[in-house]
Amino acid sequence: MFKSFNIKYPEYEVITPQTHLTFLVRSINVAEEERMKGSFMSPQKITEHLNKIIFESITDKPAHIKTFEDFKQGITIKDRDALLFGLYHISYEEIRNYDITCTSCQHKYPVTVKASDTLATEPYPAEDILAKEVAVELPMAKGVTAYIKQPTLANEMEILQRQAVLSPNVELLTQAMAITKFEQDIEDQKEPDVYDDKVDIVSAFQTLTSRDKRAINDAYFENFGKYQIEMKVNVTCSACGHNEVVGVDLVENFFRMVYGV
Repeated sequence: MFKSFNIKYPEYEVITPQTHLTFLVRSINVAEEERMKGSFMSPQKITEHLNKIIFESITDKPAHIKTFEDFKQGITIKDRDALLFGLYHISYEEIRNYDITCTSCQHKYPVTVKASDTLATEPYPAEDILAKEVAVELPMAKGVTAYIKQPTLANEMEILQRQAVLSPNVELLTQAMAITKFEQDIEDQKEPDVYDDKVDIVSAFQTLTSRDKRAINDAYFENFGKYQIEMKVNVTCSACGHNEVVGVDLVENFFRMVYGV
């Protein structure tokens, strides 16, 4: 009867770009890959399972993060990208046969590159990003102010769990995720109307103009979104010789490696 192998799983240190926390993650094993394969159901199930795989791969973490709930409350979705990169790098090392479509001639060709050669990081310059809230005065919805924060994993799961009530459009929910409330100033009314329930926030978001949405998206990127890790690779088209830098979709490529494609 098989007992066990004496395997020392390799580890990788990750410093999260937004909360500045330090984690050690180990490579995943075959059993965990198989569990990932079985998680391809709803976006909610995929996200929850991915969060659990990352959490269970952590071998050392900050003292205040003791449980999975602590992890979801204290880690942002941009921080998760960094942890997923660490997990990817220590488990697979290479990005293999990643398809690139040349922007010059539209030729499609595969590239293989070390994951560590693709990493670009811009850390948040202050201490506590989770405490920051930004007010965005909307240009077209007069008298309306949107308040935005950096979503945590818990915020993401809350909105995905309520997807059936909120909207079937996951992309729309993702865009609205950073909004904590809308305030609307009403003439002859001392206090503004406040919409802070997710159902109201998503409904209100869908009534906005494209300029209002852009104002929210721009404010989010400038205050939160640009502080992240990115995977970028310098490639040269095998057909026309065009050189360019392209981004690698981290989640998509992680699942590609899990599935062995």
